[in-house]
Parts: sequence; structure tokens; C-alpha cells
Amino acid sequence: MKKPYLERVKKGVLLFDGAMGTMLYDKGVFINRCFEHVNITDPDKVLEIHRDMAAAGAQVLTTNTFGANPIKLKSFDLDDKTVEINRAGVQLAKKIAGEDLYVAGSVGPTGVRMAPVGHISSEVIAEAFRIQITALLEEEVDLLLFETFSNADELILAVRTARSISNTIPVQAQVTIRTNDAEDAEDRYIRLFNRLEKEEGIDILGLNCSTGPAAMLDILHSIQNHVTKPISIMPNAGFPRDVEGRQLYLASPDYFAEYSLKFLDSGASIIGGCCGTTPQHIEKMGKAIISLDRSRRRELDIELSESRSFDPVPLEKRSLMGKSLCEGSWITSIELVPPVGIRLEKTVARASLLKKEGITAINIPDGPRASSRISALLTSIEIQRSTGIEAIPHICCRDKNLIGLQSELLSAQAAGLHNVLIITGDPPKTGNFPDVTGVFDVDSIGLISLASRLNRGIDLAGNILPEPTSLVIGAGANPAAQFPEREIERTFQKAEAGADFFITQPVFDIQLLVGFLEKIKDAGVPVIAGVWPLASHRNALFLNNEVPGVTIPDHILKRMEKHTGKEAAREEGIAIAKTIIEEIRPLIAGVQVSPPFGRVETALSVIR
Repeated sequence: MKKPYLERVKKGVLLFDGAMGTMLYDKGVFINRCFEHVNITDPDKVLEIHRDMAAAGAQVLTTNTFGANPIKLKSFDLDDKTVEINRAGVQLAKKIAGEDLYVAGSVGPTGVRMAPVGHISSEVIAEAFRIQITALLEEEVDLLLFETFSNADELILAVRTARSISNTIPVQAQVTIRTNDAEDAEDRYIRLFNRLEKEEGIDILGLNCSTGPAAMLDILHSIQNHVTKPISIMPNAGFPRDVEGRQLYLASPDYFAEYSLKFLDSGASIIGGCCGTTPQHIEKMGKAIISLDRSRRRELDIELSESRSFDPVPLEKRSLMGKSLCEGSWITSIELVPPVGIRLEKTVARASLLKKEGITAINIPDGPRASSRISALLTSIEIQRSTGIEAIPHICCRDKNLIGLQSELLSAQAAGLHNVLIITGDPPKTGNFPDVTGVFDVDSIGLISLASRLNRGIDLAGNILPEPTSLVIGAGANPAAQFPEREIERTFQKAEAGADFFITQPVFDIQLLVGFLEKIKDAGVPVIAGVWPLASHRNALFLNNEVPGVTIPDHILKRMEKHTGKEAAREEGIAIAKTIIEEIRPLIAGVQVSPPFGRVETALSVIR
């Protein structure tokens, strides 16, 4: 008769089984199918795999339920079968486990991004976990195995959901980490495990997937003296290679057996295999550890280092822009669009002139109207380095995935750019490359939330950074949006996500702006009004009809239509812009002027 799982862990080494997915694939289940559905459609295949793993010496069988949460199953139109699939998964494993082996109820990540970075709320994700976990517990698994989580926040949510259902079920929580050569990699591993160590609902901490035995041993060496809880280790059989059209893992069973001893010598209590591991791997591992005297395992000298997020740098200390926002100083910003070619000299010269005129900051768009130009980040770096005036580069969600966007924010900080304006971005079809794919991994609200997290030293995956960023986070707002109530709602969401200031689309209708400001005043975020001095009637028509988010009232169009000469039209555009600023000045924190055709003298005439 087996002991309770946690009691057994304390007595000696435990050996888990290998890769269910690999074995199902080997038995002809195509990778585009739902592997967990096989519990119902072809249970004999699952039984055979469990039987082979048990015969190889596995002491714990893992249920074929890794992706059996309703969010993942919905992509196969199987979300209504969540409970049935999970119950069947446990029943199949228990049929082979009998009275001697343990059954681990496998729970994997949902595969979606959780709000505020993504669009799916934590409540929806928690409910998905609740449905799956409840089904596993009703079939009386011996433990819950949370495996292959790359996002610490989602893992913690899953564990807490489990604990809201049962305070007694053993919980084994495993993260997946891709190794890298970064100087701070070891510190990042330690901070991650320190954070999870403090989560009371976790009984056992571990690693699985993403890397082979050698890389996983390196990570284990990094964390072994910083974790008091038992550690589980389940590497892949190396990295997959394409062999005649099939993805195969080539680390041999003997190689795995050798590393099993190294894992145990380095403090692991539980070992097993992940992707690519077969019954042959498990058998070799089992034979290797049988001869291992428990006394050889190291007693760990535990010294916990504190794992926590940082307090954000006060806004007034992040940049001159941040200081101006805090002090209520009048802010003047002028937009300079990066060039299409490869030369920045003219752009820098314009910025230098603006610096001499006392402008607060230069606003640098990122591929406006889906155009391809020198990057906003590089342009901002060169302007700030050459002139000393602060830049506000736009960070656009259109062109990069979340990994790239986080890199962009970190790069801005590293380059000394502490002001950013985060926008969703115009879709590619509005620009010169209509067939290009827009990424849009996240919208501006999610990216603002990520930037706010970085300001507290927490990255996309929930890892603690060596130090926080100190970004002044700007967001866009459109008083003339086609769906005003939705725009107001999103404005509040941006404020809640962490926006420090708003810059509006160009304002021409004063009453529209006043009404918008009244509706968003409870957000408590300073607003900088966008102002565009019109260059001509034709320019006004273009903005009104072809630039997203810009609306020009008829009376202004008629004023511009009266002036056919270039200079007269320019002067009228300046006069209109100055009148707008004069009337709205008591309601706003400053202005951001977009000079037509890059003519900064026109912008300066508006501000003077």
C-alpha cells in the first residue's frame, strides 16, 4: 500500500514517467489533433503508454490531461467535453497504477495571455482551471501536477485556484525556462524560484520541458541553495531535430541515466522525463537511481534571498517630462517624423532648433499611417544624444510580438529614453505595404500594463528583473473617436493600466474636446492636447478624410478654403491653432504640435 505522496517524497527518490505526447505521436496521433481527446476516442493507446511506462519502472503516472482546460479545448470545439476528458484521463491512469503507483493530475497553461497584458481576464482563466481541477480531484488523483508554465503569474493563479478547492491535495508546480547566456540569467532563475518558494500553496517546485539534461542541470545548480521545498526535474530528451520530416529528440537513454545521478547529487528529489522521453529513457533512469545511496545526496545550506517587486521610481525623478507633469508646468512638445531614408541629420538639426527654443520634448512617431521609416527608438536616441532635449518615442504594437515589445521598452530604458508613448498602431492595410501582416500580439492597454510592470521590476513572464525601469508612460486618446463611449472606456483602462499622461489626436473641435475631458477627468491623468496647424485647404481635407482619428469641423474647412495663397493659408492655420490652444489651456497640461511637412518654424509660431 503506497504512502501519502508528500510522505513518500520525504523517504527517497521518486521516478515519474516520460512524454505522453511523444508516445501518442509515435502511435500515429497527428500533432494537429487534440491529444487529450484520445482519452475518449482511442483510450487503448493511452492505456498502452501508461502500461509501458509502469513496466519501465515509473512510480508516478501522469494523466493525459495537460491541455484539457476549456480554453485550450475550445480551439478543437471540445470545451463542452472538459470534464469528461479529464475524468477519463484519471480513470485510464488509475487502471494501470493500481494500488502501488501514484497518479498525477496534469494541468498545463491555458495558452492565452492574461489581462492586463492580454485580453483574457484572470477570472476567466481561473474558472477554466477550476473546471479542470475539480474534475481531476473528483476522480481522486494523488497530486496535482502543474507543468510547463512559462508565466509565473498564471502558475500562481492556477495554484491558488486549486487551493480554493482543496487545502490538502499535494501540489507540484513546474516551470519551463529557456536557458540563455545573459549575465543576469542565474539571478533571474533565483528570483523566480524565490517568488514561487513563498507561495504557500506549492508543496514541490520543479522544472520541465524546453531544455535537455545538461542545461537543466545548470539551472538546478543555480537554484539548489535557494529553495527549501523538494525539487522535481524533468528535462526533454535534448532539442528536437527534423529527421525525414519528423521531429525527433536524440538524447539517448544512457545519457539520461548519467544525468539522473547528477540531478540527485545536486538536490533533486523527483526526476522524470518530458518531450522526447520514452519508456526506454525511464527504464535506464530507474536502474541508475536504484543503486544510489540516499546518503550521497547533498544536504542543502538554505539561504533564501528576498524576492519581491520594486517600488516604482517617483514620477518626478524619472525624467524632466515626469517632473513637469508632477509640478503642473506647461508642457510643449513638437512632433518630428523619422525620415524615410537613412539620414537623420535634418531631423537632428530641427530638434536642435527646438531645444534652443525651450521646447519640453520631441514626440517621435513609430511608422505613422503604417509607413516604413527609421525606427522611432533610434531617432530618439540620436536626437537626445546630439541635442540634450528629451524625446518621446512611440512604441507601436503593430510590428512586434510581445517579446520584441518588451525588448523595445528595456532598450529605451538602457539608452536613457525615459519617456514613451504607447499606441496600438494603424493596421498595415492603411499604409504603403497593405499585404504586410500586422502582429498585434497585444493592444496599447496591455502594453501599458507591461510597461507599468517593468517599472516595478516585473517582466512579461512574471520574473523579477535585477532593477526596475523608470519609464514615463504616455498613451493616446481620441476625443473624436467614431465610437466615443468605447474610447472613454479604453481611456479609463489605459489610466488603470498605468498611463502617466495622455496625448490626444489633433484637436479642431473645441467643444468636442471639452466634453471628452469632462468625461475622463476622474481618470486623474494629465492630458496633452494634440494640435495641428493646417497648411492649406487641401491639407485640411486630407487630414479630415484620410488620417484615422482626425475630424475637422466645417467652419474650419471653410476658413481654410478662403485662402488660396500658401503663406496666407499657413498664417490662417497658425491663427486657428493658437485660438484653440488659448481656449483649452486651462483644461490641459500642455500641447503637442504636429508641424505640417516637418516645418518646425510653423510649430514654433503656434507655441510662441
